[in-house]
Order: sequence, then C-alpha cells, then structure tokens
Amino acid sequence: MTGSDTTQLPSITTDVLIIGSGVAGLTAAVEVSREAQVLIVSKDRLGENNTMYAQGGIAVVLSHDDSFEDHIRDTLEAGQGLCEPTVVEHVVREGPGGIKALMGLGACFDRNNGQLALTVEGGHSHPRIIHGKGDSTGMVVEETLLNFIEECSNISTLEHYFAIDLLTVDGQCCGAIVWHRHKGKTVVWAKETVLATGGCGQVYRETTNSDIATGDGIAMAYRAGATLRDLEFVQFHPTTLYIAGAARSLVTETLRGEGAILINKEGKRFMPSYHPMAELAPRDVVSRSIVREMRSTGYTHVYLDVRHIPKERLKVRFPRIWSTCASFHIDISKEAIPVRPSAHYMIGGVEVDEKGRTDIEHLYACGEISSTGLHGANRLGSNSLLECIVYGHKAGSEIADILRRNKHKTRTYPLRVKVKARRHRGLNLGDIRYALKSLMWRDVGLERDEQHLRDAVGEIGHWSEYIMDKEFNSPYGWELQNMLFLSRLIADSARERKETRGVHYRSDFPNRNDKDWKRHLFIRNETA
Repeated sequence: MTGSDTTQLPSITTDVLIIGSGVAGLTAAVEVSREAQVLIVSKDRLGENNTMYAQGGIAVVLSHDDSFEDHIRDTLEAGQGLCEPTVVEHVVREGPGGIKALMGLGACFDRNNGQLALTVEGGHSHPRIIHGKGDSTGMVVEETLLNFIEECSNISTLEHYFAIDLLTVDGQCCGAIVWHRHKGKTVVWAKETVLATGGCGQVYRETTNSDIATGDGIAMAYRAGATLRDLEFVQFHPTTLYIAGAARSLVTETLRGEGAILINKEGKRFMPSYHPMAELAPRDVVSRSIVREMRSTGYTHVYLDVRHIPKERLKVRFPRIWSTCASFHIDISKEAIPVRPSAHYMIGGVEVDEKGRTDIEHLYACGEISSTGLHGANRLGSNSLLECIVYGHKAGSEIADILRRNKHKTRTYPLRVKVKARRHRGLNLGDIRYALKSLMWRDVGLERDEQHLRDAVGEIGHWSEYIMDKEFNSPYGWELQNMLFLSRLIADSARERKETRGVHYRSDFPNRNDKDWKRHLFIRNETA
C-alpha cells in the first residue's frame, strides 16, 4: 500500500513476529517463548482488542454430565454442513487442556461451591460455558496472558504500531513493515510471522467490535498471496444495547442462557413463535427473528427482559452489563434492555491448516482472522475464545518445534517497492468511511438479495476508483483502503453464494442448497 526501501528504513530482527495482541496471538507467544525470541506488534495499546470485549465465556467440556461427542454434535449442527469434522473434534477434545494451561498461568474462572460455574448458551445441549468475573471472561483471559508476557524475557512488545504490509521473498514471508506516529516506518524481519489481528466488524455501521477491527490482517494476507475462505459468513450478534447515537455494547448471550427473554414494544414474548428453542436458538435465527419483529412492529429495536432475575444475582453475575446500562440510566432490575443485532464476528478469513499454517511459507494465522473449519456457516456461541486458545497453542507449538531444530539467524533482504500513486488532496476520508459502513449495514447485512448486493459492489467499486490508487501516510487512510477492499470481497462472496446457510441469508434464495453449495468459497490474489 505504500512505497518503501528496506535498505533505507530502520529495522528490527526477531525470531517470531506476532501481529496482534488478543488471546490467540498472546497464546502463540507464550508457546513460542519457550524456544525463541518473540516480538508482539499491537495496533493500539496491548489489550485493546475484541478479546477484551468478550463477555460470555469459553465453551469447553468439563462436566461429567457433558461429553465431547455432544459438543462436537452441537458445533456441527450450528455450522450447517460446512464445518470440518476433524477440526471440530480436535478443538473440542483439546479444549480442557487449554483451559488447564490458562489456569496454570493464573486465570481465575467463576466457581460455585468450589466447582467451575457452568452456564448454557444458544445451540448448546449442556451447560458448558465457563466464565470469569461474571461477564468479563475475555478480560480475565487477556490480563492473565499479559501478566505472563510482562514477566517473560523472551517476549518484547511494540504498542501503537500499525502493520502496513507483509514482506515476502520468493513466496515466503520474512516479516512486515510497521508504522508508528512518531517514528514512521520500521522493517521487522522474522523467521516466522503470525497474523492474529482479529476481525473486521468496523466495516459495518453497527458492531460490537473494537475500533481497531478494520480487517487489516485479512487484507495484508491477500496482498501477500494467501488464500481467503468463506468471507460471506459474517455473524451478527442478536443482542447489543441500542441507545440512539451511542456505540453498540454487547449484551451477552449468557443472559438468555440464564433466563432472559426477548419481548417486543408491546411487551409480548416473540421467540417461541419463531423457533422451538426460543431465546436459545442459534444466533442467526435469533438475529433474523429480531429483525422481523422490528419490521412487523415498525420499531427500531426490541427488549431483553431480565426483571424476573433477582437484582443481586444480576449485579454479581453481569457486572459489566449492569454498569453499562446504568450509565444510560437504565436499571435492568426494573426496566427491559433495548437491544438489536450488530455485526459481531467474521467466520471466514485466512485459510489455515491444522497447525495454523497459511499457504505462504513461514506465515501463520490464528484467532478471528483465520478460517480453520471449526465454525462452518454459523459459529456456536463461546467457541471463539476456545478456538483462539487451541489454535494459538497449535501455531505457537509448531513454530517452537521448527525453531528448536533450526538455529540459523534471521535473514534480511534488500527490498524496494515503488507505488505509482496519485495525490489525495481534498478527499473526505471520514465521509467515505461512514458511507461505506452504512452501505454494508444496509445492503450486505443480516438479509441479502441480488439487487442490494449488486448495488453494494457497484458503489464500493466507485469509491475504490479514487481511494485505492492513492498512497496514504497514516493508518486512517490505510484502514479505509483495507475496509474498502475487504467490503468488496464480502459483497462478492455473498453475491456468489446463491442460497441461505447459517449466517448468510439470501431472501431471494431462502433455502439451503446442499446439492450446489455445500462447499467453501475461496479467494486468492493470483498476481501476488
């Protein structure tokens, strides 16, 4: 995206470069640090990522009343024919070991009478969701890993560094170019590179995601030549706090698991008329049901009612939601919570194998950026942190094994890239960014059809004509280029898949079609 000459830029060499500081990247760092030097590059401060906003918990089989087979079956059913069964089995069976490792590092999960507290979420046949500090599970895991990393001499960190592009030589990744607002560009040379940059919820106007989730890692991987998969599958969380003019805040699915019900503006419970599992139906079903209820009542939102749950129980079990609602003068023990769906999770991403390897040598991906085959067409609630832990461990262990056998020094290369770019004077990037997010929400959101998808592709193409050929010198411009590029790929993929499956709902093709579409969609940059 920008011109550079590695012979003229300051450089850093490390054994392993990890781009991203969420649970997946940090877990990989912990594993690699046992054998080699690790450098973690974070776009914002360490800890500003989607992990910190994860409320519900981690799905893992730890009860005698539960079984691996049931968790596997639940995951496969949610994924609607597109999960990779071998991957699902491995992740589910390796989950308990990952949780024990976290607890060994100091993670404290909530307990009842000395036993880990387990709750249920939509699509799960048993209570198997562990949680920390009530509804702050992501924060508990993140802080545990950050505490370890702070004390680990083999791990270094760079905060507020934006990763612009990966560096490749002869089809092999050898590091990345990063940028800091005071220090400018720096080249990071590495034997192995891990992308753990998270998702892309910020391409939508309404999202639960951190402000930094602009899809940079997926776009970088594509430009470098990595294969992308299933980008049409974007999951929308059914319940986010709806206050006009305020950023959307997640209202965890676990509330419904513990008895919350959805009501419309007349106070009528509606989910039983849409699905036999009612509020505990899979997320895609609940999200679309809410949209239909909003449409039928002519209202901007519905309500999540927890007033029948004891007040003290709410304050202890859901302290974050309690305080967030209180900040908007909503006492959830007396008032129903206004909610509506928001973009939440990118199910597709960079294709990886069972060890987290992409099809570019020396490049790995783990966490939300990756497409492992675990989620299929619809992610089961609380399987995301599970995947991050298991695949972060897989990628880190594989890299550690490689470096244990290979002790050679990190190589550097004289790379010169010239970009023929026009000047961007007069462009209102903020206006284009907001217009893009609104377009994606309207035309490539929860419900899709050919006309709206075609309009979206055309509009994104129009904006791209005068944005993508410019060379910017700060993250705001680079983010917009990444968002435009990724939005186009999501819209193209959604347009190509002419069926309804999981989170991908086509009103003009409302049925699942296994004959033609029980398959993945792949995207690759053939010019890389």
